[in-house]
Amino acid sequence: MSHENLFLDIAHHSLNKRSETLCGDKVQVFKSEDRTMIVLADGLGSGVKANILATLTSQIVISMLKMHAGIHDVVDTVMHTLPVCKLRGIAYSTFTIVEIDRELNCQIYEYDNPAFILVRGGELKQPLKQVQSVSGKDVLVSRFKMQEGDQLCLCSDGVVHAGVGTYLSFGWEWDNVAKFVKNLDEITAFEVCHKLIDICRSLYDGCPDDDTTVVALKVRRRQNLQVFTGPPANPALDEPFVAFFERLGGRKMISGGTAAQIYARCTGQKVKADLSYADASVPMTASIQGMDLVTEGVITMSKCTELLRQYKRNHRSVDLTLKDGATRMMRLFLMESTCVNFWFGKAVNSAHQTPDFPVSLSRKIDIVTDLMEALRALGVDAGIRYISEIKYERV
Repeated sequence: MSHENLFLDIAHHSLNKRSETLCGDKVQVFKSEDRTMIVLADGLGSGVKANILATLTSQIVISMLKMHAGIHDVVDTVMHTLPVCKLRGIAYSTFTIVEIDRELNCQIYEYDNPAFILVRGGELKQPLKQVQSVSGKDVLVSRFKMQEGDQLCLCSDGVVHAGVGTYLSFGWEWDNVAKFVKNLDEITAFEVCHKLIDICRSLYDGCPDDDTTVVALKVRRRQNLQVFTGPPANPALDEPFVAFFERLGGRKMISGGTAAQIYARCTGQKVKADLSYADASVPMTASIQGMDLVTEGVITMSKCTELLRQYKRNHRSVDLTLKDGATRMMRLFLMESTCVNFWFGKAVNSAHQTPDFPVSLSRKIDIVTDLMEALRALGVDAGIRYISEIKYERV
């Protein structure tokens, strides 16, 4: 399979040490057309000082790698830039750096963090590690090529030490964490990440003794979702756009009653209301042959945005098995897509201009923008194209 058909699904989450408002771990992720970079830094101690150390480390690393600096220069700069702890007389932040190019060639640099976990085909893999001395520090370097289905996990030492003194004599320990990751079959990196964090939270009995961070990466097949929302401002574009939309690859969704009617009229299909499930807070869905989902527009998208944000805060608080339009939309976004393309028409829906209709819902572009931001926060690529700006001679 071409590398262009693969997607790097990345998620991360942290638990602060008890009584601390700031986390001493910091994760930075940078994606471009050519490469993806991830930095997990763990500052010395906890609280404000640790947060400053970790933030400086991750920011320096990402900034220098963007400029294609070598690892020796990066580490040397980090070691000579961090403020020195007056109590211990050292400037210290452990880190793990991941670089993946567009051909899925992966380089990982580790300095005093727990070893990364790589699962391939349901088995733990341990690529060869070389030791490089940089500024008097030993940095472990791994180089290997990633494949579809690979699952990579990074963690701070709060993960491997979880449970010390409460449920486990020596903490969760790396071997046990790795075995747990190996047996996970979750679809998304977000799910993998939060499964691990949930275990850590339980082992700490809700009061972590250390900052605890997990970064999860899954190499997934790219799954495009095309969303038609909002009719074209110029009705003359209805038929050209529908023909264009039909030719696009991936799953298909229509969000908006007028958009659904336009698509049905231009394709000779019928819009059939789905009366099998009712929820007073979300308009009912419909079906059109060839569409994976057909929903009402602004209310359903707004509700879906709320659910996505709630899911990010606490994934256990959202029931993904419900069959209302917003939950079905969310499930399609998260579980069956990696890239979501919104095709937006600028026509004003007269139903949104009535005095008793909330003013905010007339600003549909803001609703779509909020929805895209919520999706991006969960690792889903999301973009918008305006129907009036499409060159219809091309797909």
